[in-house]
Amino acid sequence: MWGGRFAEGPSAIMREINASIPFDKALWRQDIAASKAHVAMLGSQGIVSAEDAQAIADGLDQVAAEYEANGVPENWDLEDIHMVTESRLAELIGAPAGRLHTGRSRNDQVATDFRLWVRDAIDQVDAGLADLQRALVGRAGEHAASIMPGFTHLQTAQPVTLGHHLMAYYEMIRRDRSRFADARTRMNESPLGSAALAGTGFPLDRDATAAALGFDRPTANSLDAVSDRDFALDYLQAAAQCALHLSRLAEELILWASQPFGFVRLPDALSTGSSIMPQKKNPDAAELVRGHAGRIVGCLTALMVTMKGLPLAYSKDMQDDKPPVFEAHGLLALSIAAMTGMVSGSDFRTDRMRQAAELGYATATDLADWLVREADVPFREAHHITGAAVKLAEARGVALDALTLAELQAIDQRIDQRVFAALSVDASVAARASYGGTAPVRVREQIADAKIVLDMES
Repeated sequence: MWGGRFAEGPSAIMREINASIPFDKALWRQDIAASKAHVAMLGSQGIVSAEDAQAIADGLDQVAAEYEANGVPENWDLEDIHMVTESRLAELIGAPAGRLHTGRSRNDQVATDFRLWVRDAIDQVDAGLADLQRALVGRAGEHAASIMPGFTHLQTAQPVTLGHHLMAYYEMIRRDRSRFADARTRMNESPLGSAALAGTGFPLDRDATAAALGFDRPTANSLDAVSDRDFALDYLQAAAQCALHLSRLAEELILWASQPFGFVRLPDALSTGSSIMPQKKNPDAAELVRGHAGRIVGCLTALMVTMKGLPLAYSKDMQDDKPPVFEAHGLLALSIAAMTGMVSGSDFRTDRMRQAAELGYATATDLADWLVREADVPFREAHHITGAAVKLAEARGVALDALTLAELQAIDQRIDQRVFAALSVDASVAARASYGGTAPVRVREQIADAKIVLDMES
């Protein structure tokens, strides 16, 4: 492969450290596609004869069929997917195979293949996230009016609806999808034809190869094209943020499935048991999603550190760009599928949720607001009065709206019978009807809007 420059072949250590075929064989579909686009352009430009171009294209189809049927052979002496493919092509069609590499380098070849792979990965992730959104919207529709405690500091704060809570994750995933879409738009330029770093003297039609591969345009600078891995970092940054959102949802399901909460029963198919405790139903899938987030963030960090000090153009360090991206994508795709299954298949215990909202004094803010609005009490004073009411209810072990009028008036005489219309969890939730609020009418509007968007994508 290195021609006549070296008198000896690589040592065993060099052979092992240099070979990337164990992982970059994942690029074989992209490598075949880019090679076919390149040779078609070479033929149309008259750089390669029509006969040789056709022989190469047919040979590449045969190589692809072999890979599809039997996998990619790992020949470490050939280093990478590009040389493994070119070597097999030469075995199949002979001398014309040597013309395939005209006007390109492995530098622009791998940059092109990797962009194509990341673009495909983004499309796969986006489809998975759309399915998760549909699951969230579907379950939110079932529970637009199901009351649960809303938390701050993991302490009961104000009552919300389960539908509202689930739609919060819909919004997070919507932003995740927009980040992946932005990354896809930014990366959709073709490095093919940049050659090693300086371009080539052959009359290539880079617009033609870019169009053939679905890119918007060719890259504008050959030095940048072969050394850029921003597209991989963009993917990993979006993946890391998405993984954090999935981890937050997983954590909530883990908490909710615990006996002290009892808010949800997770699907059997996504839970495990204990080897010694027969009563256990462990939320292992959710815990693994939570754990995968750390690994995905680690993949982002690994590539950022690899790229931080590299001069232009290509350096061999960049061979290590693919493993963290491949690992993160596999983990993220699995995490999305697991969370979609959990959202779709979980049994939400809305009775327990409502009970927790009622006994957690979630309507305390409503009492304070009532005192401000109806009795003209300054808020800080209303806050103090409400605190005394909560203390009494807690001592009696009842919800706020279970206190008698006499008990409330013993705390402050300005409280009257009208207060009870504001103290139930149902009244509290219904009152939060501002745009984006938890009132069922607003939640249903948000769900309807989300369905329109998702239906348009179908």
